[in-house]
Amino acid sequence: MAGRIEDYALIGDMQTAALVCRDGTVDWLCLPRFDSHAIFAGLLGTEEHGFWRLGPAHAADAQPPTAARRTYRGDSLILESEWDTPRGTVRVTDFMPPRDGAPQLIRIVEGVTGRVPMRSALRMRFSYGRVVPWVHKHDGRTVAVAGPDSVWFDTTAETYGKSLTTYADFTVAPGDRIAFTISWQPSHREPPGLPEPEQSLEATEEFWREWVEHCTYHGPYREAVIRSLITLKALTYAPTGGIVAAPTTSLPEDIGGVRNWDYRYTWLRDAAITLSSLLRTGYREEARAWREWLLRAVAGDPENLQIMYGIAGERELGEAELDWLPGYEKSAPVRVGNGAAHQLQLDVYGEVTEALHLAHMTGLARNDYASLLQLKLIRYLEDHWDEPDEGIWEVRGPRRHFVHSKVMAWVAVDRTIKLIESGDADGPLERWRELRDDIHRDVCEKGYDKERNTFTQSYGSKELDASLLLIPQMGFLPPDDKRVIGTIEAIQRELSTPDGFILRYPTEGDRKGVDGLPGDEGAFLACSFWMADDLAMIGRVDEARKLFEKLLSLRNDLGLLAEEWDPTRKRQVGNFPQAFSHVPLIDTALRLTASGAYGG
Repeated sequence: MAGRIEDYALIGDMQTAALVCRDGTVDWLCLPRFDSHAIFAGLLGTEEHGFWRLGPAHAADAQPPTAARRTYRGDSLILESEWDTPRGTVRVTDFMPPRDGAPQLIRIVEGVTGRVPMRSALRMRFSYGRVVPWVHKHDGRTVAVAGPDSVWFDTTAETYGKSLTTYADFTVAPGDRIAFTISWQPSHREPPGLPEPEQSLEATEEFWREWVEHCTYHGPYREAVIRSLITLKALTYAPTGGIVAAPTTSLPEDIGGVRNWDYRYTWLRDAAITLSSLLRTGYREEARAWREWLLRAVAGDPENLQIMYGIAGERELGEAELDWLPGYEKSAPVRVGNGAAHQLQLDVYGEVTEALHLAHMTGLARNDYASLLQLKLIRYLEDHWDEPDEGIWEVRGPRRHFVHSKVMAWVAVDRTIKLIESGDADGPLERWRELRDDIHRDVCEKGYDKERNTFTQSYGSKELDASLLLIPQMGFLPPDDKRVIGTIEAIQRELSTPDGFILRYPTEGDRKGVDGLPGDEGAFLACSFWMADDLAMIGRVDEARKLFEKLLSLRNDLGLLAEEWDPTRKRQVGNFPQAFSHVPLIDTALRLTASGAYGG
């Protein structure tokens, strides 16, 4: 049985990531990339689908003990977990060194007090738990091979095989340090070099120390901001600059339900807002790398912009179901790939243009093709902005005229007009000013309910949608406009949970609602941060601060957030950790700091 979502820690090397549970079990790891097949898929199934547990020995019929304490070492992605046992205290340090050669997951066991019996149990299962590899010895090293993949297991501890699992039983005393490493390598190549765990640990710590030093935010929420920035960096695929929405697939938005999606790809929306946060906290190199990724991904056909791509810019992300995996807490189906890749989501044009605009405004070196791309996107919007689409939430029901999509189309035109006015691009200025006015007028006439004084989810509908909270943040209307204030207050009334967190939109329980899916979902954390932002913008700063700090309290003990919060079960749900939660955390912290709306 996998742990609760918030029981997991993230470690990674900016090319893939692993999730480590409180009991010392690695239940999720894809190699060699975020979107590769998992060799540990116990998170979405059982131990039969792959895991690696390292912790104090326990009786076969007992639950593995959970760590009494765990933390990241300083501002890094190095996880330290400590167990207090009747025989003493032991520490396990888990990390993945930034890659220079074969990807590695390194675990170092250190005796703290007493003499503690330990056990490592390693069960590798390739292809998301379906394939049992051939495990054998090669020059004294243990290697698991299946098809194109090989995983090499190195340790100074004595190992043995039993029940298709590799074990090591040993005891540690104060000062003892015993390392375990797995390294991935294509099976047709020579074995990877022998790992150097202690040197790798030192280099990994230095990497993160130097990276964090570039952060320009020094406000009262620095701890939360730094942890979120590190998480966003961990979700960046270093070779290309692409940013995954999350390192997992099919962690459910509705426990036991069907709202299970693969997030190991680069959504233009998520990546664009991530870029925004990185730029505003001093990380220009990541912004430059993302811009280069974007230009490669859309090259040749920018008018047919996809909402998401593979981490190297791949366009085909066909969706499939893995029927041999029962799903996290029986939340089936387990999906890989994502069929939403070819949806029409007009808001993406706005998010991408806003990101390019911010890069330009913050002095990122000019790229002529980026400006050309921006102009091409607006020429596409000229002909298509007034069409219905699937919207920001990727509905699998009928297309609608979503208000947020129209607002973001306005943003795209507005930012491009500013680019032309700055003298850095040429375009039909007057024509696009008229287009900007036309979109604005259309939204205010067709997307606004005068009787209730609120914008609505789509033209002609009565439903609300939390994406409407972005209207003042995008500059579509000023915060003091009565329609903005009315929308904020309506969303508070109609989309708030009893805890004060915000739902994306109404769901219909067992009936299919606007999104075309049965079941409900939790409070969407990004929307709750947007509400805190809006409250600060309209002068309700104390209320904004209280909501923000309430949201911070939902983070797990390591400062990580999934996509949603289940207000009934009081637990995190959805893929984890989620970029789309950590980005607005950073944004709200910056806004509250600028307004002086913080305690202490």
